[in-house]
Amino acid sequence: MALIEHASDAPAAVIRLHASDDVVIARTPLPAGTEALPGIVLTAAVPAAHKIAVHSLKAGDKIRRYGQVIGRATQTIAPGEHVHVHNLSIGDLEGDSHTPDYAIGSEIHPVARAETAATFLGIPREDGRVATRNYIGILTSVNCSATVAHAIADHFRRDVHPEALAPYPNVDGVVALTHGVGCAVAADGEPLAMLQRTLAGYARHVNFAAVLVIGLGCETNQIEALIESQGLSPGPRLHPFTIQKAGGTTRAIAEGIHHIETLLKEANDVERVSCAAEHLRVALQCGGSDGYSGITANPALGAAVDRLVAQGGSAVLAETPEIYGAEHLLTRRATSPAVAHKLIARIHWWEAFCRVRGASLDNNPSAGNKAGGLTTILEKSLGAVAKAGTTPLVEVLEYAEPMRERGLAFMDSPGFDPVSVTGQVASGCNLIAFTTGRGSAFGCAPVPSMKLATNSALWRHQGDDIDINCGAMIDGEIDLETLGEQIFQRFLSLASGERSQSERHGYGQQEFVPWQIGVIT
Repeated sequence: MALIEHASDAPAAVIRLHASDDVVIARTPLPAGTEALPGIVLTAAVPAAHKIAVHSLKAGDKIRRYGQVIGRATQTIAPGEHVHVHNLSIGDLEGDSHTPDYAIGSEIHPVARAETAATFLGIPREDGRVATRNYIGILTSVNCSATVAHAIADHFRRDVHPEALAPYPNVDGVVALTHGVGCAVAADGEPLAMLQRTLAGYARHVNFAAVLVIGLGCETNQIEALIESQGLSPGPRLHPFTIQKAGGTTRAIAEGIHHIETLLKEANDVERVSCAAEHLRVALQCGGSDGYSGITANPALGAAVDRLVAQGGSAVLAETPEIYGAEHLLTRRATSPAVAHKLIARIHWWEAFCRVRGASLDNNPSAGNKAGGLTTILEKSLGAVAKAGTTPLVEVLEYAEPMRERGLAFMDSPGFDPVSVTGQVASGCNLIAFTTGRGSAFGCAPVPSMKLATNSALWRHQGDDIDINCGAMIDGEIDLETLGEQIFQRFLSLASGERSQSERHGYGQQEFVPWQIGVIT
């Protein structure tokens, strides 16, 4: 998929992404009467990052961006006309008519190992894994124990009780990760199994030095069953208990505080040492996307991912509805037919999931995405998949399924960022890279999350939420490969303990949102 390096062929007013495209992209807000291309004059004002027709289109014609189909014209479109929701839709390209050329494995190329080994200052664990942060976690089996979990965590808040953790500078904090389910669901089946898989992924996460698991006692999601089904091992570093057995709320809070106090000295006894970048597993996310996302931040993140994989590291793309219409770009890089067919099966599952509920995958893009220039899910997906770089797809995971391979993986999830990232972290990611064009506010304890702005206007307006400005590409100040290297170096610095903007704001505890697919009765 051709990207911004082709923009130099176009006037400064617009970006041409591919020679076969029916549209170009406005670099800045353009008033009516602007000559966007020689002989192509705007018939009305066009906002920044929105599309402009470069030739006449009839109703029903396919419209291309990135050299790929993003939908059909719903009416006649003249050259120089603004192309958006009023004259472009997904049409019959969804559902049973969605049959891309998967060309499985046709575009695989070998990954050349980097000549120079990159390192970061990580925290080695006894099992050989390497942490990027050092937290103590509190998980809940059910919503009923959320208040107790937060009361315990609040006792150790540095902003409220600085003395509690003052002797333990190597402990990043105590965090309570609570959720809204755990009962009134079937005692067997995928909904409960998915919740248990997610909780187990956090319970064994490398960034936790120790974890408490707190239940009420009578819930469907019994802690004993959770531990047995997920192969967890209770002990000082995994301490399960229930409010009912402890003797009520006050005693349960006291037990949790006491147990954490006994763990702090050992949890603090860690040292950051030089570790190979192969230990990094980066969750790839985009939220509040705009028309620049697939031009700047996403491909720049993809360039960083290529560097990480060349070091032996891993990255996980997710949000299945947000690769819809672009999945063929991944199947062509699948290392085996089994990997490709597992991805295709997840696409078909989503089509059926929406169909039986009277929904459409094209209800995404969101209102903010559309205001930012994205019109159909096909267009959004083609930009979103650029985060995955160019390396082979080695693995497709169910939601919160543990990673087994090194390299680029895909994890099935919804397009809602908190739900998706929760699954990626449960799968083992120890860094998060999050691109945004509209200004998403997000973090996900216990993993640092870095924000990449797609445009300089966002960087100037909401800079205290952003770590890197990828809008410099649009401004002509930096090229794709140089920006990709900067992002990769930020991977290393964040993994070494540098705090991201979202960490400085305290994001992370409220954004733990396991995927709920079951019936609540």
